Amino acid sequence: MENLISSIFKNDVYIDLTLYQYGWQKCNSLDSCGPRKKNHFLFHYIISGKGHFKTKDINGTKIYNLEKNMGFMIYPEQVTFYSADENEPWEYVWLEFDGVKVKEILDIINLTKDYPIYIPKSTELSNNIINEMLYIVKNSAQSSLHLIAHLYLFFDCLIKGTNLKNDAIGGKLKDFYIREVITFIEQNYQNDIKVEDIATWCNLNRSYLTKIFKKDKNVSLQQFLIKYRMSKACEKLKLTSLSIKNISESVGYDNQLNFSRAFKNEIGLSPSEYRNKNKI
Repeated sequence: MENLISSIFKNDVYIDLTLYQYGWQKCNSLDSCGPRKKNHFLFHYIISGKGHFKTKDINGTKIYNLEKNMGFMIYPEQVTFYSADENEPWEYVWLEFDGVKVKEILDIINLTKDYPIYIPKSTELSNNIINEMLYIVKNSAQSSLHLIAHLYLFFDCLIKGTNLKNDAIGGKLKDFYIREVITFIEQNYQNDIKVEDIATWCNLNRSYLTKIFKKDKNVSLQQFLIKYRMSKACEKLKLTSLSIKNISESVGYDNQLNFSRAFKNEIGLSPSEYRNKNKI
């Protein structure tokens, strides 16, 4: 019987939430992984059995003994090690993901580097989490949009399974400015806007705005603007027959050469190569 399913997400770019890889495994006794670092967020949820999860950072080493109906989060660039129990090796499902919405969601469900363990409020909610994760794992042939939709449903299950933090929902002034920045970019990315324009629109000092944005999203405001524009360019390359010059202009680049250079730096392919590979 197969005891491992693993898939890589298709080469699509979604700025809010995106998958990278996902899978399921029924481990053997003392099967282990690490020590290692990941580039993105990686969440495991235990379906049965037991195991051990260890994290290491400047504050020292922490070891968590975990079992059925518990999850653990690995953060980007965090050194971790985990292994199956000797007598009751675990079976788990995992999703690797990233995006600008991740930090906001983790704040709501109260997952942190200091305590990366997730325990839902009930068995029913635990089953919902498992079902959503397994759905993604077992339906890798579905379209990327279909899988991203179920990634959102997975996060909805996580939120329903925890006690919501009032301060995360109510919002702080800093969070208000972050949302305003993202809204402005969503509505104006097609224009020749710069970081200075965003700061002026928010009526904030540029250095202060870029500082709070970088701290909140783990990406600079300039990088976020580029990523957002490139995600829109990817959509247009896949779904339309517009020329690359027209697409360049539609995402805020008057100079097609500058657009092509930025696109390749971000996506790893030229616009024409991306279209040939992903055209619907």
